[in-house]
Amino acid sequence: MSEQAERHQGQSAGRDEEAVSRFVERFAAELTEAGMQRMASRVFAALLASDSGSLTSAELAEQLQISPAAVSGAVRYLVQVNMVRREREPGTRRDRYRLYNELWYETLGNREKVLTRWEEVLREGAKTLGPDTPAGARVAETVEFFEFMQGELDVLLERWREHRAQRLAEEG
Repeated sequence: MSEQAERHQGQSAGRDEEAVSRFVERFAAELTEAGMQRMASRVFAALLASDSGSLTSAELAEQLQISPAAVSGAVRYLVQVNMVRREREPGTRRDRYRLYNELWYETLGNREKVLTRWEEVLREGAKTLGPDTPAGARVAETVEFFEFMQGELDVLLERWREHRAQRLAEEG
């Protein structure tokens, strides 16, 4: 058995592989429905379902029955949106793709940067369109909504950090 196959089998010992595959595909479908690219959804769900949170391109291609090119495109997208990071596997030329620690916290925290950029552009747009026009008022309300979301997101993320710290302290 290859090292790759042994590692994959070790991660899934005692699991129903068909059930795991169904979970990966079902969650990927939900992510796709929410707007994520289909292959990126599948790769992300496979990483999420792996015990290590880390797989090589070959492991992803084998597990998902997709081409290395499809893995490459999906990973490029996931790296770009800060959901996955690329690491060099020690002693090899192979890349390993890993989920971030505190994945959802990091992902939402990075969305804050996007919202800030959108706010800036929308604020300019509201001025350009004019505050007395229906379009200008609609864009100004969108700016207000994003400002509100930014404030609430900061509070929510802080509450999450506190909740997680308390849970880890109770488990530890």
